[in-house]
Order: sequence, then structure tokens, then C-alpha cells
Amino acid sequence: MTNRPEVLWAQRSSETVADKNIVYLTVNVPDIDEKSLKYVLTPTEITFEAEAKTDKKVYAFSFPLFGEVDTEASLSKLSTRSFTAVLRKKDIKSEYWPRLTKDKVKLPFIKTDFSKWADEDEQDGAPLDEDIGGMGDMGGMGGMGGMGGMGGMGGMGGMGGMGGMGDMGMGGMGGMDFSQMMASMGGGAGDAGPSGGDEPADSDSDDDGPPPLENV
Repeated sequence: MTNRPEVLWAQRSSETVADKNIVYLTVNVPDIDEKSLKYVLTPTEITFEAEAKTDKKVYAFSFPLFGEVDTEASLSKLSTRSFTAVLRKKDIKSEYWPRLTKDKVKLPFIKTDFSKWADEDEQDGAPLDEDIGGMGDMGGMGGMGGMGGMGGMGGMGGMGGMGGMGDMGMGGMGGMDFSQMMASMGGGAGDAGPSGGDEPADSDSDDDGPPPLENV
């Protein structure tokens, strides 16, 4: 039985630089048996077939591309995580391909690679991963380590630091309030229990409350 692998794609375009007219492809099949790999790229079509060593399943797809590609300038690489390719578009123009396939059909296994995607009007400021090795290393959401680092710093510096300062401030304020309360009620500092300011109002009001009631 043949299975459809997840195929992620993104692209760049340029009307002046041929190297910037490319399509990124990532076939998410880990542990591919290199001997079983069949990858054929023609100017108008792409074909892929391979068997995964882990589950022994065969993954394959074949479809015509939206536009022509330069097979000689296109690159590909196999890693333990996936099969990656950079297809060089033949036509040098600024317009994006509206889709990856020639036919206007929805293929569920083809998805946008958001880790590499850039909108057409924002692509000039987006990084261009021309190296296959570099593109493979950046596969998936792992390349967003900067966000994780920011989150960690925020958690430690923001919540942790504020929490510690808050505890100290509250403790100091609680002690002052408790002393003032005890002084106003005629109690001594020795009446304070180990719970500190957690429940001073209720416990002290219960202890000091009966005498006034009895006097009344």
C-alpha cells in the first residue's frame, strides 16, 4: 500500500535575480531507506517514492508543477528526518506561483511551510535559505529558538522576580499592619503565632471579642 507523505512548500521570486526564483520542498518522511529512494524531477513534473526503515511503509506522490523549473540548477538532499529540495523556477519574474501544482485541485498532503514562507510583498526582508544543508537544519518550528529564549527570560525575569519582590513586600507590610493592629487592641508582640499575617484578624478578634460583649 502506498501512503502520501506530508509535503511542505514555500517560495521566493525575483524579476532580476535567478537565484531568488525558487521553491522550497520538504517531504516529511523520517529514516528513509536511501536504496529505496526514487526522486525524478523534470522541467514540468516531480515524482517521489521511498520506503521508511522504521515502519516499512512506502510513501509516494507525483504531480505536474505549476510552472517550469530548471532541473540543472535545482538541488536536493536526504537526511534522517526528511527529504528536502530547492527547485529553481525557470521564468524570472516577481510574481509568485499561485499554487504548487499545475491543476487547481486541493491535495491534502501538500501544506504551506510557514517556517520558510514569506508573503510576496514582504519577501525582500525575509531570509533566503539557498543552501540545502541549512534548509534541512531549519526544518519545522525548531528554528524559532529565539522565541523560546525570550519566553524563558520573561518567565524568570518577569514572573519570578516580581513574585519574589512581591513576597518580600507583602511580608513587610503584613508585619507592620499586624503590629499596629495588636497595639491598637492592647495585645503584645508575643501573641503573634507562627502563621504571621495569614489569619491575624480572625484569630485576634475571636480572642479579644468576648470581654467587650461580657461588659455589655
